[in-house]
Amino acid sequence: MASVDLPRAARNGAPLVATEQEDTTRSLGREVVELARTLPGDLRRLTVRNGACEVEVEWAGAVAAPAATATAAPAAAAPAAEEPEAAEAAPGTVTVRAPLVGTFYESPSPGADPFVRVGDEVEAGQTLGIVEAMKLMNPIVCDAPGVVAEVCVGNGESVEYDQPLVRLTPPGRLA
Repeated sequence: MASVDLPRAARNGAPLVATEQEDTTRSLGREVVELARTLPGDLRRLTVRNGACEVEVEWAGAVAAPAATATAAPAAAAPAAEEPEAAEAAPGTVTVRAPLVGTFYESPSPGADPFVRVGDEVEAGQTLGIVEAMKLMNPIVCDAPGVVAEVCVGNGESVEYDQPLVRLTPPGRLA
């Protein structure tokens, strides 16, 4: 699933003397591979940076901007409790879900207009809200155009991973 890149000296047949930093990097690599195997769903991208210990996880099918990722060592991300999906029963309805645990904000700053309201037509790539996690503001964007049928959470509410945030109907259809 993942590979560890050996230093050039080892590839050229020279003896490999592991430094403490290399041991730490290998250990971190093994832990990340194990984490990737235990996470729910299919991963689209997993990035690890050793300096300042940053981990970014993006799930396949998650509706989030490339920058909308969890930063820092993730806690066990448990799926949200089962919720009724009655509003999603209409054909073509798309549910934008939380890509991480945090606090949902409907506007870029307190007192500002919300990013979207029910009935607004949105385009692919448009910001629908923000989920703040560990003091990082992660924009929530839509992957496809549509009409906002429902904003499922209130401003400032805590959200769980995979919790419905916004429901969209196909463009041109009334919400």
